Amino acid sequence: MTARHVGDVLAPAEWRAHRDRHRARVDDLIGPYLRARRRGVRHPVIDFLFTYYSSRPAHVQRWHPGHGIVLAGADEYLGLRGYHRVDGGVTVDPEFHRGRLGALGATAALLRATASRPARLGCFGLHEWAMVYRTDEPRHDAPLRLGRAGTDAVVDEMPLRCTHFDAFRFFTPAARPLNEAELDRDRQAADEQPGCLHATMDLYRACFTVAPLIDSDLTFSCFALALRARELDMRASPYDLTHLGYDPIPIETAAGRAQYVREQAAITEAGAALREAVAQRCTTLVAHAPTRVN
Repeated sequence: MTARHVGDVLAPAEWRAHRDRHRARVDDLIGPYLRARRRGVRHPVIDFLFTYYSSRPAHVQRWHPGHGIVLAGADEYLGLRGYHRVDGGVTVDPEFHRGRLGALGATAALLRATASRPARLGCFGLHEWAMVYRTDEPRHDAPLRLGRAGTDAVVDEMPLRCTHFDAFRFFTPAARPLNEAELDRDRQAADEQPGCLHATMDLYRACFTVAPLIDSDLTFSCFALALRARELDMRASPYDLTHLGYDPIPIETAAGRAQYVREQAAITEAGAALREAVAQRCTTLVAHAPTRVN
């Protein structure tokens, strides 16, 4: 797609073409899921990206050009959060931009802190196992591949090395003391590291929470990688999800652990580029914050 610059005005035919191509990309990626969702069908893997993140399909489906771009003849955008009318069309409201400066700065700082550390690839996705350790209340309506005793035995035999607070906080009381470190929210910026699948999934949240300041091309790329990370997360989990088409990665075996690390490393590499892109976008938006006119 041709690069866009602050102040560019997109004619109706141009921005509608971008919008339609974006919708087609989303449909190619998750169209069957979205149609099933509208019928009330639940999906324990993909639902997470909407329920846990308090997101909606519209956050992925709706096309935004990003900060500083004017859409001519785009009155349909006036009812959306963060837009207002200017001469020539519709664009992001500077008041909205100013109101998101704190979030933009905090996001950039967290992402750069995460990127500053080496990736750790030895967790093997055991956080999902720790969430059902020694409890009769699993988080998903799916059977455990190894049964209750077998699941607990894996946690007993393998070290827990979780670095992501938003996963750690769902550990069962029996599992929390087994983690190599006690994590808390206040230390998140000091603990996050780029090998963590959940830290990579969080790039999607970083984008949609400041929409429409960040363009939908970047948001879609982060969502697609988050989906890939989520699928790996659940394939390595203790749950049997073969009925949904997910082949398990048996991390209780040496071969399974090796497979997990290979796939985790590939996602980490892709996440590094997107993390830098999101951090840079947030930094630029802070640096070019509009001044208030009295």
